[in-house]
Amino acid sequence: MYQNLLYSSTDSIAVVVISRPEVRNALNGATIDELSDAFIRIREDSSIHSVILTGAGEKAFVAGADILEIARLNAEEGENFARRGQAVFDAIETLGKPVIAAVNGYALGGGCELAMACTLRVASENAVFGQPEVKLGVIPGYGGTQRLPRLIGRGRAMEMLLTGGTISASDALRIGLVNRVVPLAELRSASETMAKKIMAHAPQAVRFCMEAVHRGLDSSMEQGLILEARLFGECCATEDMKEGTKAFLEKRAPEFKGK
Repeated sequence: MYQNLLYSSTDSIAVVVISRPEVRNALNGATIDELSDAFIRIREDSSIHSVILTGAGEKAFVAGADILEIARLNAEEGENFARRGQAVFDAIETLGKPVIAAVNGYALGGGCELAMACTLRVASENAVFGQPEVKLGVIPGYGGTQRLPRLIGRGRAMEMLLTGGTISASDALRIGLVNRVVPLAELRSASETMAKKIMAHAPQAVRFCMEAVHRGLDSSMEQGLILEARLFGECCATEDMKEGTKAFLEKRAPEFKGK
């Protein structure tokens, strides 16, 4: 179905694998288009409740963008190039279903930006993160200057962005860029375990939590609290809320139906 992606689904978890091993899974225009199509498919598939996004092989999640494509861009083309990638990454971030980046090896440039667009990040011990765009005479174009400081703070983000240096998985965990670090052999299973823990809860509550955080971070505290209260109210009108509270009072496991 895809030239640069592998797509599968099991137990309500979609697995999207970026597969361009000959260039360490670098993102080109065709791969961005395929990611867009895959996540539209996932959004519309009610049987999918969570996503794991990873790279083929053990050496790279995504080692960056396709430099051959970037080298040919003029100013107008460059802006359009960035806006296209931003739109796809925004769609991943606002999917409404948790997306877990299983980061194996290099996550540089567009790869780091792609991981940051995901809901959560699980990294293998050999993972390496960085935004080296300044070394090429450009800046991150797929959201790196915006998501990185929101995740790790302005000072640390500035250091990564301006030096173009890389950090290890353990340092990424220390500064909050990733949620967990595991041995490479356990990366997929650890990501699946995390997905299943989330999927055990009411789907609408999970979606509303993500929406409240995502939209709230871009608004004032007052506006964020108003949004939180509205979404809390919407939860109270669901069958899952009634089931969840009833199950708690009856000391049993809830059976959520996503309604």
